[in-house]
Parts: sequence; structure tokens; C-alpha cells
Amino acid sequence: MSAPPATIVVPTRDRPGYLDVALASLAPQAAALGAELLVVLDGPDETSAAVAAGRNARVVAFDAPRGLNAARNAGVDAAFADLIVFVDDDVHAPPSWLGALLAAVAATPERDVFTGPIRAVLEGGGPHLCGRDAPPITAFDAGPADTDVPLGWGANLAIRRSAFETVGRFDESIHNGGDEEEWQERHRGAGGHVRYVAAAALDHRRTAADATLRKLARAGYHRGRAGRRNDVRKGAAPSLGRELLTFAGCCLHVPRRLCLGGVIMAAHSAGRIREATGR
Repeated sequence: MSAPPATIVVPTRDRPGYLDVALASLAPQAAALGAELLVVLDGPDETSAAVAAGRNARVVAFDAPRGLNAARNAGVDAAFADLIVFVDDDVHAPPSWLGALLAAVAATPERDVFTGPIRAVLEGGGPHLCGRDAPPITAFDAGPADTDVPLGWGANLAIRRSAFETVGRFDESIHNGGDEEEWQERHRGAGGHVRYVAAAALDHRRTAADATLRKLARAGYHRGRAGRRNDVRKGAAPSLGRELLTFAGCCLHVPRRLCLGGVIMAAHSAGRIREATGR
């Protein structure tokens, strides 16, 4: 029996509703192209296990939560394919996504890491935003043409097994910020490149219940703390004074642009300040 052309690895933890939407979009194209669909449960989660089984996905489950990078490593260990494709549990992949990705991988044998556009989708519209700043959830767009980029995000990231053999596994001590970035730094240091595939786009979702100002600000705060820790790890953390200036600018953005995105940005900045002060 030949290996599948790809294993799609979906790490998840206690989000069966998001997982079901993701698998509903992934399963048909995986079946059509002969790819494997693998869900890694980061801790006991019977509901998500049932969702995965209902979408014909194979399941790997941890006895207790170990973190996203541990789930990714477990996916690499369990995958049957040489190409491991990582997505988040809160994505929706259009029917053309996997085919575009596999075509680019086949056409670019000199690259071993691939990424694609990530479109932020706030269902229900979310709070009023002016559109001048980045979306309040992870998004990425490097343009309409395939090209090399410095970094891809784990919501849409494909890696050949040979790259893990060269670079090693994901660092399981890193949580909530910089997790996939640290691996790509090692990959880049070994002479590797990341190929952006413009046609391999998917949506990064927030339901209407999770796209309220309160929940987006709370998530932004925790991302800010994690982002500051990642900058410290890289030796690139700005001074506390610079962080405070950024916070002031975020606060001013609200009345200046009549934009609630400033509240979310201020929460993110506040998380960075909290981390910088060690409180």
C-alpha cells in the first residue's frame, strides 16, 4: 500500500464546534486526493473524538494537555505521508485548497516548507473596525503570486518529513506564541526557505459568539503576553517605555478613527506591558 500524498494534521483542544466545521471542509478534498486526515486531541475530549470519527479522521489523543507543539510532534510521528500539512481547528478550507497546495509541492521540489494565505473571517461582522490595521485574529497575505517568504503560520503550513529529519522537532517548551516560528528559525538557519502558495488559501474563523469585542480583546491580551515572551526569547523585546508609547497610541486610535480595533490593540499592548513588568 503506497503512502498518501499528504497527512493533514489538525491539533485541537475542547473546541468540537470549530473542529466539525474544519473537518467538514477538509474531509471531502482529502478523500478525493487520497490524503490522510489526522486529528490530535490535546487532552481527553470525547466530543471532539466523536466529531473526528464522524468525519473519517484518524485520532491520536493525549491523556492530559501537553500543548500545541507537542500535538504537532505527535502528528508528525503518527503521519503516514512524507508531506505533513498542519492546520488549526478553527479554519475552513475551500475545495481548491489541498489541490493547489499539492500541485505547488510537486512543482517545487527544492522547497520543503510551504504556506498559503490565511483570511480572517469574523462571523456576524464583529466589532466596527476602520480597516487600517491588521485583523484581530491571525491573517496572512503575501500577494497574488507564489514566492518565498520569511515565515508561515501554523494555521496553514506544510512541511516535508525530510525537513524534520534535518532540523528536528517542534520545541514543546514554547506555548502560545512563537511556537512554529522557532522551528522555522532553525530551518532558515540550516539554509531552508518557505514557499508561499498564493492559490492555497483558507479561512481563519471566529464565530459570532467569539467575535465580540470582549472576547477578541481578551484573546488579544493573552496574545500580547505570549508575543512579548517570544520577543524576549529572540532578544528583540522593546523597552518598557516603547511598550507604553505603543499602548498610548492604541488608546488614541479609538477616538481618532472611531474604531473599536483600538480597544483590541490596546488589550494586546496591555498584555505585553504586563509581561514586561513581570506582574
